[in-house]
Amino acid sequence: MKTSSIRFTVLLVAILGVGVLVNTWAFLGEAHVDRKPLSVFPDQIGAWQKSGDQVLDGPTLEVLRASDYLLRDFHRADGATANFYVGYYASQRDGSSYHSPLNCLPGSGWMLSEPGKVSIAKPNGSNFIANKYVIQNGDYRSLMIYWYQGRGRSVASEYWGKIYTVIDSVRLRRSDGALVRVTVPISGSEQTALAAATDLAVAATSALPEFVPD
Repeated sequence: MKTSSIRFTVLLVAILGVGVLVNTWAFLGEAHVDRKPLSVFPDQIGAWQKSGDQVLDGPTLEVLRASDYLLRDFHRADGATANFYVGYYASQRDGSSYHSPLNCLPGSGWMLSEPGKVSIAKPNGSNFIANKYVIQNGDYRSLMIYWYQGRGRSVASEYWGKIYTVIDSVRLRRSDGALVRVTVPISGSEQTALAAATDLAVAATSALPEFVPD
């Protein structure tokens, strides 16, 4: 057999193999994942107690296209307050996906500054890295922490979050995931706000897997 014929045969087999894989992947769809709705997220996590829930309006929900979400205010006995947001997507195959705060907030009049990273401790003793920003709208300033979570991963990078979603979609038949965000008003020093935001983020990691499955 000529070399050109061999190459053609190999290429044809590869194309047919990819076609079978893609069609099988599409036919099987997403794997079923058991989870609790965010509406039953604990009222207390660590030292933080629920102050109240906020409801997003229709136009905002149309843009977010989240399968489930939680937007909750928390407070601590020492007077610290924080806002906690989780936007969960059961599947990202149809184009629905989390929206980076770097894209959404500036369009709402917020300015972002002092970018950085912060380490968040998990219950199993490991750590992951989250994003940190100071955000400001007029005279209102807050310290924001956010990360992307799902399928056993917690990552700061939206880029790597997308790559892992593609890999896990093929490997696990799962593309579910969430954006998790904590914001704390800066009423004193930024370090105090960062400590409070990190404290809430650490407390949330214990509860999140029931709502954003590993």
